Amino acid sequence: MGKMGSKQPAFTIHVDEPDATRQKKRISKKALPSEETLGLRTAVASIGTRKPLTPIDNPMDLSSGSPSITDMSIVQETEHRINVNHVPDYIEDIYKYLREMEVKCKPKVGYMKKQPDITNNMRAILVDWLVEVGEEYKLQNETLHLAVNYIDRFLSSMSVLRGKLQLVGTAAMLLASKFEEIYPPEVAEFVYITDDTYTKKQVLRMEHLVLKVLSFDLAAPTINQFLTQYFLHEPSSSQVENLAMYLGELSLIDADTYLKYLPSVIAAAAFHIANYTLSGKTWTDALAKVTGYTIEDLKPCLMDLHKTYYRAPQHTQQSIREKYKAIKYNAVSLIDPPERLNL
Repeated sequence: MGKMGSKQPAFTIHVDEPDATRQKKRISKKALPSEETLGLRTAVASIGTRKPLTPIDNPMDLSSGSPSITDMSIVQETEHRINVNHVPDYIEDIYKYLREMEVKCKPKVGYMKKQPDITNNMRAILVDWLVEVGEEYKLQNETLHLAVNYIDRFLSSMSVLRGKLQLVGTAAMLLASKFEEIYPPEVAEFVYITDDTYTKKQVLRMEHLVLKVLSFDLAAPTINQFLTQYFLHEPSSSQVENLAMYLGELSLIDADTYLKYLPSVIAAAAFHIANYTLSGKTWTDALAKVTGYTIEDLKPCLMDLHKTYYRAPQHTQQSIREKYKAIKYNAVSLIDPPERLNL
């Protein structure tokens, strides 16, 4: 489980016999064609009038029996929520700590080049699927960001076969849910969303392995956390905040482009582009002082993120755009990006 090398065999887990006692409901399913076979399976049951999740590469059903779905919808739709980051006496210390920890919890840049059996495109499909899972279970956005961080850090150290990539993603989402959610979905539900491709024992075994590889460091600073910090220093409209969150999530899909940037940099770039798109404002001196980033420091990331924003409608993975078309996010993914940024 040390550093990955050419001599080390690809990581595999033995397939256990499926639990015959588990009762399952199935809906009509179809395979999603892909240029690369991932072995990803999905299962989703529609909730109310909600459409089922789009299958990844093979079919999928999400269990509709989670008590958390009803409970969390009440929590999330509460108009006035407490911001746990709003502690003026400690805000500078919190930001300083987050900046230190984001370096410690940063995945290796270009790790995918050392992976023998998976690609950035496969990772993009996995993240796109996790976005849909998060929406179906009404999980916090922070849970998604944490899960992607766990996946990238794990893949930075471990060689994984494509048939086990979804297992890594499922275990990462389970861990992130336990860390972040009030009512995390049960392990059985995470087994179910993979259409029982993996057993409960396999998911728990992978969860154990992910924890060991990450040295139990689960409190990773994310783009989402830094955006929350920036919103405290520079209060903005909900539309600006949601657009910044949308841009931050778009960066999760393309590892090759964004792993070279720290979450604090991507968050700053997302906030700047959102502000500029909706109000014409540029990066203020106050934000530069607070964050330690000048507009010149942010320029490379700004250019990459603007390009991603501009090309989002043509991207193969569309779950994030669909997510942010919702009224609760001010339908910000329908806002046209500016032709160019005033840098």
